[in-house]
Amino acid sequence: MSSPVVLITGALTGIGRATALAFAHDGASVVVSGRHDNEGQKLATELRNLGTEAEFVRTDVRHEEEVKNLVDKIIARFGRLDIAVNNAGTVGTPGSAADVTPESYQAIFDTNVLGVLLCMKYEIRAMLRQGKGSIVNISSSYGKVGGPTAAVYVGSKHAVEGITKSAAIELAGTGVRVNIVGPGPTETGMFNRFAQTPENKANFLEAHIPTKRMGTPEEIANAIVFIGSDKASYIIGASLAVDGGMLAG
Repeated sequence: MSSPVVLITGALTGIGRATALAFAHDGASVVVSGRHDNEGQKLATELRNLGTEAEFVRTDVRHEEEVKNLVDKIIARFGRLDIAVNNAGTVGTPGSAADVTPESYQAIFDTNVLGVLLCMKYEIRAMLRQGKGSIVNISSSYGKVGGPTAAVYVGSKHAVEGITKSAAIELAGTGVRVNIVGPGPTETGMFNRFAQTPENKANFLEAHIPTKRMGTPEEIANAIVFIGSDKASYIIGASLAVDGGMLAG
């Protein structure tokens, strides 16, 4: 298919934004979603200026009716949904597992886990009707290992890994593929907020990343575009680490 229809949640900053631009440069029609209208409309205009069709649909993935509306609008506008990138996520505030509250748990799990499940629910239904599709869930290196001061976030990404693999097995043979891209530390506002200080960031890179550098959003986006595309047609239920060697250590 020469011009796939692509959905990206959490598309207004960081990895999501870079992914929207990467798909647009490849000629895809791109639907971006997020919670901020002004930024969303600006991004849609920027994508159209690259010569592709683009739409912004304001969506909070924590709310089922908004997710259903998002997918319904895509089908109404384009007639199909070929690739969905479930990127919306939050990292929360660093803190000890001994200090977790029900509120801090809910704030992370509602977006990172429930949000992914709700998006998959409606994306899968649309893709099964058309007999083909590709879903890419964005996890993290911390979907496979533990991390101090981040127990709830780490738990949420482990959940995404399990959900993705289970759905991939369910859907194998239907034409709908589900996979994960697991970024390592990436130069985004979210990572910098979590690191809190340049010293923390430098110490983390020195201790955990063999390349001794952060990834760029564009490097993560390139992996997402590949695994979402038909070039990855035999990749099902995989978790692609894009992490500068973090998990190899």
